[in-house]
Amino acid sequence: MENRKINIGLVGVGLNTYWSQFDGLYERLCFSLKKIEKHLYHPDIEIINIGIIDKPENAKNSADFFISKNIELLFVYISTYALSSTILPLAQRLKVPIILLNLQPSAHIDYNYINSLGDRGKMTGEWLANCQACSLPEYACVLNRSGITYTIVTGHLKDNMVWAELSEWLEAVIATAKMRNNRMGILGHYYCGMLDVYSDLTLQSSTFGTHIELLEMCELKSYRDMVTKQEIENKIKEFHDNFEIVPECENMELIRAAQTSVALDKLIATHQLGSMAYYYESYPGNDYENIVTSIITGNTLLTGKNIPIAGECEVKNVQAMKILSLLNAGGSFSEFYAMDFKDNVLLLGHDGPAHFSMAEGKVKLVPLPVYHGKPGKGLSIQMTIKYGPVTLLSVCEGKDGLFLLVAEGESVPGPTLQIGNTNSRYRFANNIKDFINNWSKKGPSHHCAIGIGHLAGKLEKLAFLLNIPIVKIV
Repeated sequence: MENRKINIGLVGVGLNTYWSQFDGLYERLCFSLKKIEKHLYHPDIEIINIGIIDKPENAKNSADFFISKNIELLFVYISTYALSSTILPLAQRLKVPIILLNLQPSAHIDYNYINSLGDRGKMTGEWLANCQACSLPEYACVLNRSGITYTIVTGHLKDNMVWAELSEWLEAVIATAKMRNNRMGILGHYYCGMLDVYSDLTLQSSTFGTHIELLEMCELKSYRDMVTKQEIENKIKEFHDNFEIVPECENMELIRAAQTSVALDKLIATHQLGSMAYYYESYPGNDYENIVTSIITGNTLLTGKNIPIAGECEVKNVQAMKILSLLNAGGSFSEFYAMDFKDNVLLLGHDGPAHFSMAEGKVKLVPLPVYHGKPGKGLSIQMTIKYGPVTLLSVCEGKDGLFLLVAEGESVPGPTLQIGNTNSRYRFANNIKDFINNWSKKGPSHHCAIGIGHLAGKLEKLAFLLNIPIVKIV
């Protein structure tokens, strides 16, 4: 799936009666449609442009063609006034999300030019080339009454905001398609008693299309037992390439972490996983305890390669991390740490795997004498998220099903705890009292994913494509 292009349909709608009445109108509208196609270019997407359809019979044939191409989304360019009987058969047959493009050629009609033509026939032809808005209420009415999902992009062909919005649609449809083809592993079990973390795996699969593979610790142990000395040396070199390894890290801990990291890579490759949630406690002195207490470094490497790994078996959160990684925003495991009322910032972070490409500076690999709330000791990650715009994303399971919870803020400089965790300071538009109250009352788990950049627009589009609610906290 990573190398396969995603098919998106593009079609213009017009009225065949006009073509013989107004010379050059059809050609002008086709040129505008071609301009839209050019702006929709993306290396991961194949735009299937079938031109302008102008009567219901064409719509039926076009729908069959798009179905054969397995399109994910349909852009419908309203090129001029066109009958709703032309678009309805297309929308009914395809059953994919529809984006109506209400896009004029320019920001306004050249009134003086049109009025100077002196021929009302020619003047009408010029008006019809700018008549995109005329059909929009008609289409909306018919699609509403037909129960067909759609949305609208309004603007003009010289409007950079339009192209930015359409680019977000492309990124959202890529993420949606790749989530559907993602294989998520679950290794171990939930942290006992974290009731908020427990997930409905069927709901996750049915909503996102994700395949969920239940994994065995004994398989990971088998791979670990077979790791060679050369593989360990290569992996330790990879540690040095990606982390600042503090002097306090014992060589034996590096070897232990490297051996587990090599085994993790083999587990991921064997099952073709694109994400994983894990947790295990084992029994003191057991081989599985040796694995789980040396797992953070390798899982961080995987996360940094956009194979997100979430601790505490947080399935919902690894879904959020995967979405952010597919939006090229990183996606790091986090939770609310504390509140700084003096500076009006919230501290968020977590122990365990992190997305090292999101770090402000180099990620440190540090020893922990104890994993708080978990067994054993070993190596952990210490980093701060890059300063600048960020987005919090939580995949939530409520009483009415699954929804997305999102907030945009800023990662800001300031003091943080150097306790071997990812730890950052975040400021939001609202004061922290209102923000954390409003966020918490929506009922997410206590974990969330952090992404680089303000992504609410893309996430709203992704939620539309998935047909699930999204809630934005400000």
